[in-house]
Amino acid sequence: MLRIGWWKIALIVVVLGASLWWTLPLSERIKLGLDLKGGSHLLMEVESDKAVENTLERYGTEIGRGLERAGVSGARVERQGSDRLAITIPDASARSELDKMLLNYPQLQGMEGSTPGRVVLGLPPDQAKRIKANAVDQGLETIRNRIDQFGVAEPTVQRQGDQEIVVQLPGLQDPERAINLIGKTAVLEFRLLDEENSVSKALAGEIPPDSEILYEKVLDKVTGQEIRRVPYLVQKKVKMTGEYITNAEVRIDQRFNEPYVSLSFDRTGGRIFSQITEENVKKRLAIILDGNVYSAPVIQEKISGGQAQITGNFTPETAHDLAIVLRSGALPAPVKVLENRTVGPSLGADSIRQGVLASFFGGLAVLLFMILYYRFGGLVANLALFFNILILLGVMGYFRATLTLPGIAGIALTIGMAVDANVLIFERIREELRGGKTIRTAVDAGFHRAFLTIVDSNVTTLIAAIFLFQFGSGPVKGFAVTLTAGLTANVFTAVFVGKVMFDSYLARRKVVQLSI
Repeated sequence: MLRIGWWKIALIVVVLGASLWWTLPLSERIKLGLDLKGGSHLLMEVESDKAVENTLERYGTEIGRGLERAGVSGARVERQGSDRLAITIPDASARSELDKMLLNYPQLQGMEGSTPGRVVLGLPPDQAKRIKANAVDQGLETIRNRIDQFGVAEPTVQRQGDQEIVVQLPGLQDPERAINLIGKTAVLEFRLLDEENSVSKALAGEIPPDSEILYEKVLDKVTGQEIRRVPYLVQKKVKMTGEYITNAEVRIDQRFNEPYVSLSFDRTGGRIFSQITEENVKKRLAIILDGNVYSAPVIQEKISGGQAQITGNFTPETAHDLAIVLRSGALPAPVKVLENRTVGPSLGADSIRQGVLASFFGGLAVLLFMILYYRFGGLVANLALFFNILILLGVMGYFRATLTLPGIAGIALTIGMAVDANVLIFERIREELRGGKTIRTAVDAGFHRAFLTIVDSNVTTLIAAIFLFQFGSGPVKGFAVTLTAGLTANVFTAVFVGKVMFDSYLARRKVVQLSI
């Protein structure tokens, strides 16, 4: 008498029970992708060359401040092009101070054009390449932090290629606000106004060499449209940057009931800000973000305690977004939008309906064919197929995978490959029966001989799915996820579960003719 290992039945029950547990409730376990739920899709490129320029600019500022602290007067540090720093020094004693200081910057190397009174420095190619790569990685994390604080459920932020970042925001129908939030470089600067020269003369073209014209954009709070631009003559020298910010939050001015952004600095930043305000009482300090002046208040007294505030023509929404970009840090380089696509929720609903209908009718046709053509064998195949889909959904629910429209196509392909595996087994069993084997021997031989063929076909497809997941973008990854889970479940259900069902059927009765 044929014996069935109870551990096999127990294993099947455990796998199916766990799959059902991880699948339900379906709406909470499995997330819908952008193409099904609707939302915004952005493809952004990090301008990594700017990261090299910004790095050189920062080195130049640090070296200039170091020379000032060392008592060297008259030194000038200027960026020359996009990849060099030119340092002009007044005398030989200054050169010795500079040489000692440059020991702290081993990443800089001397370039052509250096003279006794002028040193030209640059970054070697491998160092520039590393800065560019880090800029993309840092940009990815900064954008992800901003999106997380933006409040979008289940966003996708991932790197694509060398310097591109894909951002998918399901359910968000206002891509412009997202672009403004994500794309802000968030370089915050504190600079003094040039109050010794005339703004009107500067607008006419007489701009002092150490100053520049920047504007404050005044917006209509109702429409959000720009009303006018207020010009300021601002010193080029940066007194302080936003790198010392530890927190930024929105508060309400009780006098005017207007929102503003409160800033907190770390210990170093608090000391620098206190020194700036102490040395420049009664002067105007411009607060500048990405080249735009937000406010330029008069410094009434020394401000200690590591606190500052940004006032302006804010709405609660714009103040909230500004606080987000300041909290999450500055992008190491600007980003530009290469692709901006919005998927409406109605289109997503249509995609779900059509995908489900296509899978339903396709699956129904397969089920009917298997029952009519293979009879009892078709019933076994259909049960195995049902288990296959349940396990697939359970795996997706366990990993909280995202279901996309290509993912539904992956499920449909899985159904086809699961049926194909059963067809291979049944045809093998038929062949063994025609060769005169007994029913039990034919079933054993059919499953055994078809096993390697099934594994081979599934593994080769699985390798392709892994490469799709590794190198594909969002929708392609969705297809790869469902296909991978379906193929893995297919080997288990077609070979193991199917064999147990056949053995159970043959163990309970004396079968003279197998309905297959």
